[in-house]
Amino acid sequence: MNRAYRGWVLAATVYLLAVFNRSSLGVAGLIAERRFHIGPGALSTFVLLQIGVYAAMQIPTGILVDRYGPRRMLIAAATILGVAQLAFAFVHVFALALVARALLGLGDALTFVSTLRYAATHFSARRYPLLVALTAVMGTIGNVLATLPLNALLRGEGWTTGFLTAAIASLAGAVGVALLVHDPTPLPVRIARDKLRPTARNVARRVRAAWAIPGTRLGFWVHFTCMASATPLMVLWGQPYLVQGVGFSAGAASTLLMIGVIVSGLANPAVGALIGHWPASRIPFGLGVSGGTVVALLVIVLGLGDHPSKVVVATIFVLMLIGGPASMAAFAVARDYNPPATLGTASGVVNVGGFAATSVAAVAFGLVLDAQGGAGAHAMRLALLVLVAVQSLGLVQLATWYRRVRAEAMRRQLAGDMVPVRVTRRMWFDIRDLEGPAATP
Repeated sequence: MNRAYRGWVLAATVYLLAVFNRSSLGVAGLIAERRFHIGPGALSTFVLLQIGVYAAMQIPTGILVDRYGPRRMLIAAATILGVAQLAFAFVHVFALALVARALLGLGDALTFVSTLRYAATHFSARRYPLLVALTAVMGTIGNVLATLPLNALLRGEGWTTGFLTAAIASLAGAVGVALLVHDPTPLPVRIARDKLRPTARNVARRVRAAWAIPGTRLGFWVHFTCMASATPLMVLWGQPYLVQGVGFSAGAASTLLMIGVIVSGLANPAVGALIGHWPASRIPFGLGVSGGTVVALLVIVLGLGDHPSKVVVATIFVLMLIGGPASMAAFAVARDYNPPATLGTASGVVNVGGFAATSVAAVAFGLVLDAQGGAGAHAMRLALLVLVAVQSLGLVQLATWYRRVRAEAMRRQLAGDMVPVRVTRRMWFDIRDLEGPAATP
């Protein structure tokens, strides 16, 4: 294996560890409640902090990677992940545990962009898309390891051993990158120092410029909507719901989570091929997946009662996780409608969408459980309405910005201009959309 491929393997392994650590609380939520003597609302603040820090760091991460290179950022990321999990393994105080999860979110935020930057730096444009897909596969493996294997370790060896193992693996990843990954000197992507120290005002200006483009907003709402149910269930509430709301054993719930992760991972290349070959299918596919998820959740809440069929719930649960792969269309949309000057910032803005939805849904889910005095079957069933509400909000915004972007594309087509994705008239497409003020292309 040559140096470039060896470096990518190690970089992608750090990303695998980040996803593993990110999802580790998904099978430890019930244990965490007992360890820290907290209720569902307090438990959800773990996700709020972790995902909140992750989302807030998306744009700064791109700047840091440009300045210091992917090798240094990956070493920092793996070290931060290791320290965070080391602290989480030993603390018994809720406030300190929150600090550890916030630190974990910081380390997690540095990994994906750094891994992709390494691939972009060391491989040709022809090979880069394949490496992006393989990086996503590594993330899927991390998710799988965070379900059944970690659950078995936590229940067999205990909390401290389980999270200490995760910490050691992360620190080993940092050592591996430090010893075996090399950045070219100077980095081909390195930018002048004076351009890599933007003020907060300059960063805000770039974000505003990206947000002003309708395609960026459309991508944001694709990401928000598609992840609104799938990710809160994967990172926190999936196992508690399956155990306390449906009646699965902890082992069976972990197995079901792992099956869902595998199905989602296998769906990634299929969804990628679909939206790659038929760009016009991106938004309809996202609308279909998200709308189907809302309907499925309403079936569970309104039609199955407090003791739903395990087979029906398991089937719906696995299918809902297709929202993760569907959310990747958001980045293709942002790429299509943004000029190179704002593309990096736009991708960061889009990536915030799904994690904002995750934070809101996860916290509100816990608050609903607290308001009902616990996490019994009836309370869990009603808490699913939180996911319905958040995803429905996303659906309304997604449909709104889809119409606006289509209207702008239609105007440009009628004027004889080139558009990223050609559109055709639909029965539901109101001709008045073409008569309003033109959107910024």
